[in-house]
Amino acid sequence: MGDVPAMMARLGRAARAAAAELAFAPAEAKRAALLAAADALCAAREEVMAANAEDLAHGREKGLSAAMMDRLLLDEARIGAIVAGLRAVAAQKDPVGEVIAAWDMPSGLHIERVRTPLGVVGVIYESRPNVTADAGALCLKSGNAVILRGGSESFHSSRAIHACLVAGLKSAGLPEAAIQLVPTRDRAAVSAMLAAVEHIDVIVPRGGKGLVGLVQAEARVPVFAHLEGICHVYVDKDADPEKARRVVLNAKTRRAGICGAAECLLVHREIAAGLGQRLVDDLMAAGVEVRAEGLVGTKAAAESDFGREFLDMIIAARVVDDVDAAIAHIRRHGSNHTEAILTENDATAERFFQRLDSAILMRNASTQFADGGEFGMGAEIGIATGKLHARGPVGAEQLTSFKYLVTGDGTIRA
Repeated sequence: MGDVPAMMARLGRAARAAAAELAFAPAEAKRAALLAAADALCAAREEVMAANAEDLAHGREKGLSAAMMDRLLLDEARIGAIVAGLRAVAAQKDPVGEVIAAWDMPSGLHIERVRTPLGVVGVIYESRPNVTADAGALCLKSGNAVILRGGSESFHSSRAIHACLVAGLKSAGLPEAAIQLVPTRDRAAVSAMLAAVEHIDVIVPRGGKGLVGLVQAEARVPVFAHLEGICHVYVDKDADPEKARRVVLNAKTRRAGICGAAECLLVHREIAAGLGQRLVDDLMAAGVEVRAEGLVGTKAAAESDFGREFLDMIIAARVVDDVDAAIAHIRRHGSNHTEAILTENDATAERFFQRLDSAILMRNASTQFADGGEFGMGAEIGIATGKLHARGPVGAEQLTSFKYLVTGDGTIRA
């Protein structure tokens, strides 16, 4: 691609110009662009799956794991889900211009705090091509321009999806540079984005620990990110057995390669021999390798298995004395992403919720729900585990900041 820094500077300038227009684009135009993009993607299903077949072949040649290949795969159902996601984001309330708060001062000033776009968002992601659509849609909805840098594994799939997003922008009369895809696999493009403080307002990395760690270490641009999804499920002595068996199996096996998959099962000592062992047996029967301590699993757990993101059909399991011991374990080994407690005891659940500070805490529900689409956001651009600005699923609302609109009537300060 020649001079990558120069190319990225061109993309950045175009994004900044597009962002200036998007900041005041009518909500109806953004909605129309997303619906048109959904229609274009629906019509281009065969082309998208053909592009995905090229990526899958490349992934097999590279020796990608089964979990990574599953992340990469696009079939009719998954493309249908992407189309539904675009339409869901289109149907969301437009956050731009929303008055968050308003008040009057004794001086005579009327003050409003109003949502406004961040500007230009840079998204760096690995093998999941659906991120192309999710990120493009959420940034457009929130009035931001976006520069997408997909992984080499999803190169062809991302290009095919991006073409549909651009078709939507064109049909609605919005700037095509509002959603740009970096047209090279060259890793120099990532370095250029991380340093592009004059063009990009925030970086969102979507991928494994290696990618996110690199971004957090090298970025000069602010970052919304989580390093790992080390998600825990604690089964309390007061858990409903049937609910627990259903939730634990789903939390691990529905999709083992996503950041919301359970990576550690904690079981109260009083139920370890009964329900706890049945949970482990259920997992092993489903093909999960259980690395257990205090339970009979596939193999004995090593200490290094706790606090580990497997992203595969592997889970660590440990017996703990009570909810406080579970909380202590999660504080030590967790990544502040998502934790679940299975219990019918309200006081125990409240203790778990109060004493842990992960971005998402759940009761009697699978950690696989850690997803913006399942939170009513239509989609999400990532999960943020930091505490500044955005936290949990990053949807359109989290991609805005605010400004103050102050109105007087010839008002002067004494």
